[in-house]
Formats: sequence, C-alpha cells, structure tokens
Amino acid sequence: TDRKKLHTAPVGQVFRLRPFHVLVATGGGYAGYRKYEDYKLEQLEKRGIEVPVKLASEWEVALYKSVPTRLLSRAWGRLNQVELPTWLRKPVYSLYIWTFGVNMKEAAVEDLHHYRNLSEFFRRKLKPQARPVCGVHSVISPSDGKILNFGQVKNCEVEQVKGVTYSLESFLGPRVSSEELHFSQAPLGNSFQQQLVTKEGNELYHCVIYLAPGDYHCFHSPTDWTVSHRRHFPGSLMSVNPGVARWIKELFCHNERVVLTGDWKHGFFSLTAVGATNVGSIRIYFDQDLHTNSPSYSKGSYNDFSFISNNNKEGIPMRKGEHLGEFNLGSTIVLIFEAPKDFKFNLKAGQKIRFGEALGSL
Repeated sequence: TDRKKLHTAPVGQVFRLRPFHVLVATGGGYAGYRKYEDYKLEQLEKRGIEVPVKLASEWEVALYKSVPTRLLSRAWGRLNQVELPTWLRKPVYSLYIWTFGVNMKEAAVEDLHHYRNLSEFFRRKLKPQARPVCGVHSVISPSDGKILNFGQVKNCEVEQVKGVTYSLESFLGPRVSSEELHFSQAPLGNSFQQQLVTKEGNELYHCVIYLAPGDYHCFHSPTDWTVSHRRHFPGSLMSVNPGVARWIKELFCHNERVVLTGDWKHGFFSLTAVGATNVGSIRIYFDQDLHTNSPSYSKGSYNDFSFISNNNKEGIPMRKGEHLGEFNLGSTIVLIFEAPKDFKFNLKAGQKIRFGEALGSL
C-alpha cells in the first residue's frame, strides 16, 4: 500500500512517430553519411590518390532525375522557415555546426538563439572584417567554397571536375545578342566559344566553386563589371557535391541555374549560380522578378530578362566585392569570362577558398 502508483500508456501511443522526429532522424542520418563520404574523399586527396572517374549510365541519370527533388526541396524549404522554440535552437544549430564545420566566430551574430529558423541560420551574415577583399588582383572569389576546376575553355567544353565535362552552349544557352550585352565588337568566329570572345587575342576562361552546406551562403561580385542579361533555367535539383559531379556528366546543365551575363574591361563576363537539392532557392538582390524552384515549369525551357532598357542603357553596374545574391543551403558558382592570354589563375584544384581572396590576374 506504500508503493507509488505507476501510470502506463498504450505502447502505440508511447512510440508514435511524429513528423519532427522523422525529420531529425532523417536529417541526422544524412548528415552523418555525408560527413563520412567527405572524410573518405579528403583522406584520398591528402594521400595524393586521384579519385577515379566513374560516369553514371543514362538509366542511372534518368532514375536519379525521376526522384521528385524539386518537390522535396520546396518541402524542405518550408520546414526551414518554421520557427524553432528558443530552447531547441542551440542543440539543432550546434549539431549542424559540428557536422559541417561552421565557424560561428566569423558570423555577425554569434548567439545561436538569435536565428529563429534554419533558413535564417543558413543565410547568416559575416562580420565586416571577416572577409577582406583583395584589391591587387582583378578577379576575386565571389564566395566561400572549394575550387573544383579552373582554366581555359577548350573545344566548347568545360570541366566541372577533372575528366568530366559539359557543353558550354548547353550550360549558357543560345548566345545573347551583342546589342543586348552592350558590346560594340563583332564576334570573331563561328563556334559558340568563338562568338563569346569579343576581342582579338583573348581567350575564354572558367572557374567552378562548390559551396558546402557549412559555407557562407551569400555570393558577391568577383570583379568590376556590368550585368546586362539574366537567363533562368528551371531544371532538376540534383546534388552538386564533388562526388556527384564526378559521377554525372553535364550535371550543371541538368540542374536549375541562373546565368548572369555582361561585360568587364576585357570583354565577355558571366556568373552562373547553380541550384542543388534541398530548398533550391537562388536570390539575386537586384532582380526582384526572379523566382526559382517554382512548382510550374516546362522541362528544358528557360526565360530571359534584359537589364538594358530605354531608361537604363548600361545595365546593372557591379563593383568588386559588392553583394550580389544568396543561396539557401550549399550550391555552386561557375564563372566563364573572356581575358587576355596572359591571364593567370592563382589556384590549385581542390583548395579551399574564401570570398574576397584572389582567383587570378593579368
């Protein structure tokens, strides 16, 4: 009679799964898996072992593309905007920080309780002094990330990683007219690559920067240039991490992307923001008409918008280091630009880079 009463409940009620529990378990499992895969890749690279290229077959690519990554990304985007209870913010964000190696000492606001949801945490701003912009070199990194590839464009093919290429024309789409890009020079050749080069003696260069989930998610202007045109390709939202980039040829051509084209002092210049799995949101600060990962889209289509108008004959001028846009979660930036033959990259494939550091110069 002196024993305390033990209150019980049906087993089904005790172990009933809730959406939040499923989200935490799935997200935690995926984070652990990605951490392990990245660790294996890093160990191979440290040992100087080149990871062999093993391209996916057509049916494997088709199977991957059949996964509703756009729908899942929109769902994940909405979950990211759900406000977390104050008591839950620190443990959730701390897990993310540990998993992806986030340096919160660089954040403008270090207090984790400040970020109401995951979306705000992903898009956190940095302290002004955290990323000094190199004033010596002509082209800087527009974002934090990892250099996947760089060099001259050859035979209208661009390497997304070493040994895996994609078509320059498929990636950028049909050439925009010289009048719309505000060029005075006429194209010098017949191939798509030659049509982009506006000055004799110049070459076309490219640089691919992968933003990991733990990186700073805003991107900036890599040089002084003028943006004349925007082309938006709705598409798949497959992962763009280096492992998948080695596996799927023309991965960047399959995925949703926003291509900004214009000119700088040496001719043609373009910056492309490539979307990826989860959220799939790309924002360009000066382009309020851009809406990415929309439920309604036509496969293989694209839409154009010109910043040249009767009221604006020049386009959108951008200064080196100026805020340009942002991703929700990690993705990829691809630079394709024209420069004289003596342009040199100050890079190594696979190296980590931060926004503001030099990419190359004359």
